[in-house]
Amino acid sequence: MPATHEMPATHDMPTTHSVTVNTLTTAPPPYGSLASGFLHHARHSPGSVALTVGKREYTYGEGADIALRWASRLVDAVGGRRPERVGVFAHRSEASYLGTLAALFAGAAFVPLNRKLPLERTRTMLERADLDALIVDEQSLPQLAPLLAGLRKPPAVLLPEGGSGDRIAGAGTVFGAADLARSAPLTDPPQAAPDDLAYLLFTSGSTGAPKGVPITHGNARAFLDAGRERYGFTPEDRFTQTFDQTFDLSVFDLFMAWDHGARVCAMDPIEILSPFRYLERHGITVWFSVPSVAAMLRKRGALTPGRMPTLRWSLFCGEALPREIAQSWQAAAPASVLENLYGPTELTIACSVHRWDPAASPAQCLHDNVPIGRLYPGLRPLVVDETLAVVPEGRTGELCVAGPQTSPGYWRDPALTAERFFEHEGSTYYRTGDLVRSQDGTYVYVGRNDQQVKVGGHRVELGEIEATLRRAGCAEAACLLWPDQDSIAAVVTGHVEAKALTTAVADLLPAYMVPRSVHVIDEMPVNGNGKTDRKALRVWLDGRATGGI
Repeated sequence: MPATHEMPATHDMPTTHSVTVNTLTTAPPPYGSLASGFLHHARHSPGSVALTVGKREYTYGEGADIALRWASRLVDAVGGRRPERVGVFAHRSEASYLGTLAALFAGAAFVPLNRKLPLERTRTMLERADLDALIVDEQSLPQLAPLLAGLRKPPAVLLPEGGSGDRIAGAGTVFGAADLARSAPLTDPPQAAPDDLAYLLFTSGSTGAPKGVPITHGNARAFLDAGRERYGFTPEDRFTQTFDQTFDLSVFDLFMAWDHGARVCAMDPIEILSPFRYLERHGITVWFSVPSVAAMLRKRGALTPGRMPTLRWSLFCGEALPREIAQSWQAAAPASVLENLYGPTELTIACSVHRWDPAASPAQCLHDNVPIGRLYPGLRPLVVDETLAVVPEGRTGELCVAGPQTSPGYWRDPALTAERFFEHEGSTYYRTGDLVRSQDGTYVYVGRNDQQVKVGGHRVELGEIEATLRRAGCAEAACLLWPDQDSIAAVVTGHVEAKALTTAVADLLPAYMVPRSVHVIDEMPVNGNGKTDRKALRVWLDGRATGGI
């Protein structure tokens, strides 16, 4: 049944924020869809703060009121029916966060887009997503016209900070700030079914073109419900938001907080680089980031004991978590429980977790990296070899996972779906491409299957070399096959000398594993998600070889 909405005759946005949503009840969690937690708290605790962006605070009541008004216009934009996909072209702003909610309230899947990405890449995402509408903040607006030029289906555009009379080449109907303020809140948001898409996220593809990963409400709720049981968050918790919304880990921050009536604090990039005053000022209790952020802080000597007393949860995901980073962070946040989460986008944010135990966990580390732990409830693992045959317990193999968090497949790409997903005993498994080993039921991360290489006929795990380099004294290390398939190059950071590091490693590794070249740099390049950018390192090495750098 389509959503219903009505237009007021004369009033603008009210000064109070009461939300009347027909689908709400007073029943406690669990919730049925990704955004239903936010609406629950908007109804039952409207004055609680849901979101802080800069110096601006949004209560649950105000946030729902604004997002439901925008949702009403999204329904208008497609002739009164339920929109299918809504792009959110905004960055750490009211439009980016409330636009995500508006899309979900209208019954659509949200598609996050980022003005910091190359224009051509964003254009490809727009074309492939086939959007009904686009919500755009003021800072992203200058890029909009070239992005929309020549699109097969011009999307409607919502400009929460723009004028109602704005005309944008390539756009459908344009709704400005006044239009959105005059709209009545959507009073009957459509109920999302478990198989309905909640969001469509584009990640890097091996062909160079981004691949779309659709995640359903059922996928997202399986993850969030597992977190609810695990963490026991409360309305008093305050979450960091360190991730751009084009990184799926941002979904954890937003909706895990909003499920519990807690507050999300959106940090500016400069605050992430030196977060301590921010954490104290906002009383942050839940930290979540990629390990590279912690590694950078440790390298600068900033992780001093007791530095982050407000934290009660310290969570890391997105790349391997080195043992020494976990130990330093735990000392700096002694009141917090530290966990290492693991999982690709295709398995909905994270699929396994290891809780750091200062006494027991160091001995469980492999290559000095913290274990990725055990799978979440309801997920089923297979560890397989190259032929998809299950390997014996304790042997290295590729981790494959089935269960309620597994994506239905790649967006409009049946060939890639057939390559990365397979059926086994009535379940659909996703091939992660990550090599793991089981130790008493706990998985340890060995490396990417494309990081297990052969050098001179010997099978080599690049992660083992990187761990050895860190033990020998560098802060961070990344190894690549370069300039040919029989040569290993290492790029490191820290106060070290390349020759001394090579000598130290030669005493610890077989000769065929010792890097032929070691390059010391000031800072590791990171990609848009904050992970070490190995492609950029390869380009840098190529430039040095040709004299271009």
